[in-house]
Amino acid sequence: MFFYLLLLFVLMPIIELSLLIRLAKAISLGPTLGIVILTGIVGAALARAQGVSAWNKVQRDLADGRMPTSEIVDALLIFIAGVVLITPGLITDVIGFTLLIPPARKIFKAKLASHFQSRMVFIHPGATDPYTAADDFIDVQATSAHDANPPPGHALQGDSR
Repeated sequence: MFFYLLLLFVLMPIIELSLLIRLAKAISLGPTLGIVILTGIVGAALARAQGVSAWNKVQRDLADGRMPTSEIVDALLIFIAGVVLITPGLITDVIGFTLLIPPARKIFKAKLASHFQSRMVFIHPGATDPYTAADDFIDVQATSAHDANPPPGHALQGDSR
């Protein structure tokens, strides 16, 4: 994971900077800066509008007693889109605007769900999975510290019995 974060925070800005320099050489500095500023402003405005909409859907689902899982993932992806859109760069702008398109966001959500489901482990009693072997379980009897009748031979902490 550290390696991927290193790539993201070191290599990505270098690539973005080289692309911006090439664009500035091709169309000059003024229009390049204009593109960077314009995509930041437009992207932030779109992300804010879609974020408010997603938040309203989350609130509506909660008020109706439903778990807003899909809407929360939408809100997270919109937040990520907003963050990458305000960072200067062409690749991040493409990623950010793509995340703001609902059908594309649906594809991202499906990929994320598939990724996390593949990492989940379900353990059932009686399953043939080695994690459910009987010797992996410990039988415990708990007694509350406020229990007036502790088991014989056991005194509660601070109890002088």
